[in-house]
Amino acid sequence: MRVNFSVLLAAGIAGGVGLWMWSGTLVVGGLGDEAHAAPPIAERQNAADVKPFRVQVARLVAEPRSAMLEVRGSTEAFAKVSVRAETAGRIVERPAREGGTVSAGDALCVIDKGTREARVLEAKAALAQARADYDAATQLSTKGFATENRVAALKASLDAADARLQEAELELDRTIIRSPIAGVVESPMARVGDHLSVGAACGTVVNSDPMIAIGQVSELNISGLSLNMPATVELVGGTKMEGRVRYIAPAANPDTRTFRIEVELPNPDGLARDGVTAVTWLELSKGQAHRVSPAILTLDDDGRVGVRSVDKDNRVRFLPVSIAGGESDGIWITGLPDTVDVITVGQDFVGEGQLVEPVMNGEAKG
Repeated sequence: MRVNFSVLLAAGIAGGVGLWMWSGTLVVGGLGDEAHAAPPIAERQNAADVKPFRVQVARLVAEPRSAMLEVRGSTEAFAKVSVRAETAGRIVERPAREGGTVSAGDALCVIDKGTREARVLEAKAALAQARADYDAATQLSTKGFATENRVAALKASLDAADARLQEAELELDRTIIRSPIAGVVESPMARVGDHLSVGAACGTVVNSDPMIAIGQVSELNISGLSLNMPATVELVGGTKMEGRVRYIAPAANPDTRTFRIEVELPNPDGLARDGVTAVTWLELSKGQAHRVSPAILTLDDDGRVGVRSVDKDNRVRFLPVSIAGGESDGIWITGLPDTVDVITVGQDFVGEGQLVEPVMNGEAKG
């Protein structure tokens, strides 16, 4: 009997399918071999935890730091007096000169005396006559030849004559315009031949020892200042001087909410001049702080400024900080432990509590 080839082929295929189904192996279309399928998300996360993210870490150690307050302002002479005439007249002499040094009481300008000397002589004569009349009346009164009213009237005349003499002498003395303070005569001065009216300036005397550095301090910092606290003042030319706070305003300027302060600077050599720009440095407090690069700062989910550190278990921790000041080589921050391992590279790619592989100075952290 002859067997058809098609029948044999169909029988072979049917037998193979049956054998495969008997083995229990199943292939789902589109997923391929189970051995090559992608692992679930949870398994991939576990695999990531097995190999932590590498970050660069630096060990920061706190340093002593003084908080300094910078106050910008200007210098002001201890005393600056415009010396003015108290009587009118023409200047006939000028003993002082611009730029010269004078002492208190030295003459700056001399005004023509005119008839003032004659008025003094006249007042002296009137006083002498009044005194003689009063003495005579007093003697007669003791003998009963003069009334008490007559004696009282002559006593009043005597006092008036004495007052007129003092007034004439004072007017004569005012012809010499004297400096009320010691200092340097500022230019310009009135010249010989100029006519001065009452209140006109003969010259200005400046006393620059000590020199005063003035400035304005905000209401946020004024509580940290006290009288006699030391201060360093740098003038616009680079000269540095040491002084002490001599005045703190009791009330703020209503427009700026700042307080005026004055620092007294010894200035025997005249190095500091009146009216120049000055920067005053005041030491507010001392404490521990860390000097870092601003590049390591980051923000947490609440918007707080801080750094990310690594704890002893190599877990990431966020530490909030406060910025205490800045310098040319970095900034000062406070709020950290004295010694802390801070992430300097990769801090923006890790989160709180994440396990990381810290690398310090090129080697894994121990």
